[in-house]
Amino acid sequence: MESVIALTDIRRVFVMGDQQFEALKGVSFAVASGEFVAIMGASGSGKSTCMNLLGCLDRPTSGEYLLDGINVGGMNSDQLAEIRNRKLGFVFQGFNLLARTPAVENVELPLVYAGLGSKERRIKALSALAQVGLADKEKNHPSQLSGGQQQRVAIARALVNSPAVILADEPTGNLDSATSIEIMNLFTDLNKQGITIIMVTHESDVAAFAGRRITFRDGLIIGDTKS
Repeated sequence: MESVIALTDIRRVFVMGDQQFEALKGVSFAVASGEFVAIMGASGSGKSTCMNLLGCLDRPTSGEYLLDGINVGGMNSDQLAEIRNRKLGFVFQGFNLLARTPAVENVELPLVYAGLGSKERRIKALSALAQVGLADKEKNHPSQLSGGQQQRVAIARALVNSPAVILADEPTGNLDSATSIEIMNLFTDLNKQGITIIMVTHESDVAAFAGRRITFRDGLIIGDTKS
């Protein structure tokens, strides 16, 4: 199966004054289209640095990163922003919704950046909300939604551009146990539809929903297992 993500010998060095900190020490892995991968590790293990690189929010110090066959390593900030919007969907722990904006307009945001017309944006956004079980909530503002519903809106926003990969950063971190299971079941359903998902989590019960778990420690991968 074709790799949608391919990292080869990725290193990320942060310079602080006269000190250097190597957050990633030559990391290599590939993710095939349609996989559901959990990235795990303690604080300081390198998993968040890796997620920032995958999300084109940062560049590696050395090594090669191919996203859907495109080498993103040498891109400038504008090029990275464009590929982020076209190829990636993001789901965050804190939902990151606009408080004064109805659900459907929150979902439309990536399409605004992509330059789609208002009619096409609305059709796609309503379809994405239906996909996450919120077809009747398009006019609700975030304050009128539960935490789980807000995260579903955020997932719909991540889906609306039909991205190559959805990146989820601690997506259940602000949710209670029952709602966390609901959200993870939704991710599982989306993955069964062929959507590639990479999720950072420090919770093993959340990681158990993924078909593959990559574990980081001290900037290195120490485990890569499939269930």
